[in-house]
Amino acid sequence: MHAKLPELLALQRIIELGADQLETRVACNVNLADGSSCPVYVITLGNPDMDVPAVGYFGGVHGLERIGAGVVIAYLQSLVMRLQWDSTLRKQLESLRMVFMPIVNPGGMAVGTRANPNGVDLMRNAPVEARESVPFLIGGQRLSAVLPWYRGVEGAPMETESQAVCDVVTKELLSRRFSMCLDCHSGFGASDRIWFPYAHTRAPITHLAEMHALKNIFTQSHSYHRYTIEPQSLQYLAHGDLWDYLYLKSCAQPQRTFLPLTLEMGSWLWVKKNPRQLFSRHGIFNPLIEHRQQRVLRQHQLLLDFLSRAASGHHLWLPGVEARAGYHAQALQDWY
Repeated sequence: MHAKLPELLALQRIIELGADQLETRVACNVNLADGSSCPVYVITLGNPDMDVPAVGYFGGVHGLERIGAGVVIAYLQSLVMRLQWDSTLRKQLESLRMVFMPIVNPGGMAVGTRANPNGVDLMRNAPVEARESVPFLIGGQRLSAVLPWYRGVEGAPMETESQAVCDVVTKELLSRRFSMCLDCHSGFGASDRIWFPYAHTRAPITHLAEMHALKNIFTQSHSYHRYTIEPQSLQYLAHGDLWDYLYLKSCAQPQRTFLPLTLEMGSWLWVKKNPRQLFSRHGIFNPLIEHRQQRVLRQHQLLLDFLSRAASGHHLWLPGVEARAGYHAQALQDWY
């Protein structure tokens, strides 16, 4: 089974290489149809003190979107190698906790499906119902696991992988005064997008001002970036969004700030350069030519590293009480 998952083998090599700096555990094991099981790893590094901020990186939630796992694994490898010589990084980790779940859905990745081995789409599996109408199928459905975007049986517990993400986020991120995370996906679009909640409603989130402030410092620091930063609701609404569920959970603690982001890499950027990818299920969601894959892995490292720095220095850019109203008004004008 591992032969089908080079990403898992790469992750295990990184874990061995960084054994002295990394804390690693298995969040859960996923059973496969052939009787084998596959671990879902959680890797942490940095200061475990709950008084410091944290940033989380997630990938491989959809088994077909292998490039998302690749981006997270590449960044983790970069950190492990830099820790051997980078004194600035070592200093940063004294005031930051970093959390990685690079392959959330190894079962789906092993069999080449968007869903997990039970046929459930992990991003439609949370107990959140859309307040407005959602697009047919893509917004989440309970008709059949044979169809895509299946949410699972109504009233059933969340899937093992979804629950593992919730447990890790609750323990490592929501327990802190400030945290953020990035979940890496690919989608059939013509541009790279960074989404933030909500997916279940077009209403703005509680921390809209903070999201706009984060966008501002990213744009100011990286003037020529090509990301479209927006609420997911501008594209479509969906039932069961995992990050909506966790964000709503975080809002029960108003003294804490949690900013979840989703990177949707636009796969049309790769398909239009190699139209033959349209005839491959993996090619629709991943760059198949090696040099393009390497380019994608490189170009998003800047974003992942920016988020670690933004989390570490959040006290310098988060809007204060008096400034929040201005940021909120500007965000409404830009996004709503």
